[in-house]
Amino acid sequence: MEKRTLPERPGWRDKAQELGFTFADMGGEPYWDETSAYCFTLRQIEQDIEAPATELHAMCREAVDRAVRDETWLARLEIPPEHWDLVAASWARGEPELYGRMDLAYDGQGPAKLLEYNADTPTSLYESASFQWLWFEEQRAAGVLDGETDQFNGIHEAIVARWTQICGDGEEVHFTADPQNPEDYATVETLAWAAREAGLGAHFTALAQIGLTEDGQFADDQSRVIGTLFKLYPWEDMLRDDFAQHLQGSGTRFIEPPWKAILSNKAILPLLWQMFPGHPNLLPAFFLADVQEALAGGTPAAEIAPAFEAARETLAQGHVTKPIFSREGAGVVLHEGGRAVARTGDDSYSHHPMIVQGLARLPDFGGFHPVLGAWIVGETCCGLGLREDRSPITHNLSRFKPHFIEG
Repeated sequence: MEKRTLPERPGWRDKAQELGFTFADMGGEPYWDETSAYCFTLRQIEQDIEAPATELHAMCREAVDRAVRDETWLARLEIPPEHWDLVAASWARGEPELYGRMDLAYDGQGPAKLLEYNADTPTSLYESASFQWLWFEEQRAAGVLDGETDQFNGIHEAIVARWTQICGDGEEVHFTADPQNPEDYATVETLAWAAREAGLGAHFTALAQIGLTEDGQFADDQSRVIGTLFKLYPWEDMLRDDFAQHLQGSGTRFIEPPWKAILSNKAILPLLWQMFPGHPNLLPAFFLADVQEALAGGTPAAEIAPAFEAARETLAQGHVTKPIFSREGAGVVLHEGGRAVARTGDDSYSHHPMIVQGLARLPDFGGFHPVLGAWIVGETCCGLGLREDRSPITHNLSRFKPHFIEG
């Protein structure tokens, strides 16, 4: 794994505007940054990223299966009790999932460590699936990249194929998000583009414009009943929304399905560590309340005692605290040597229950720290996107970096 300085494509910002990539610069700083790119070997991609991410997703599905059968876990996951049946029934029916993004710490040596799983509403999809591939094709055509290079990027093709698997021929799919958020809109438009390519109908409706019919069905801004809805709106908010009481009776099929509420918060990380303690791609993770009780001289609950004892030394060397619900690094605090060494300053999610996770130190490339985003479509890892920042905590303005494979 290397970071290589490369020439930028002439006029790429004009191309970005033309294609609707209006947030290539944000806050006076570049968001898309092609002054350099990360280079991987094929072995690193296949053995250290692709295969482990696919395995981690399978482990996550095992964790969902356990959680839906255990009300204690549903409670710790902060799923409102009135919606436990909705979540469990969607899993029991095998309602299909579309996509997700695993954030990994990786330094080129391995093993990659799972930081968290954005399994419900992950963004940076357009940059990863489309604009990054365009960069690769144009840089290879220009001779900046060798003709033998490649990119780990089958994301668009995988999403097209996945739509054909989860929807019937010609099915009408509604897409919703906040149209005032350009990154959110780019994400849903990327998914809608793939749906149209799969032969489906795709209609966008602003989230605030979705209403309820007299029969309790959800309808769009043209009063069309919504049969299938992709929503870039997290389940932890949907389940607490004023319309939540109508979710079960509406007849709408949701993508992502309700069982993704189990994976869409960081409380899944302690469950994964409890089920798979010592797995090479996992970091020790516990609920902060459990750790505080143990450190105060209490006895850890029997089900976590072995995992806690195995991780005690690792957590003492460095750990991270993070809310089970948060976005863009909000509420994340890094601790080393008994003190906080990094935080984002955004504590808007810190009223939620907290977890403690072992610290995975991100590599340093010229003062920037990359996080790998391994894209899962269906149940398989099919692509990669990278974000980097001068801070060891990735946040909303962290730069997106392209990558390529050589050797």
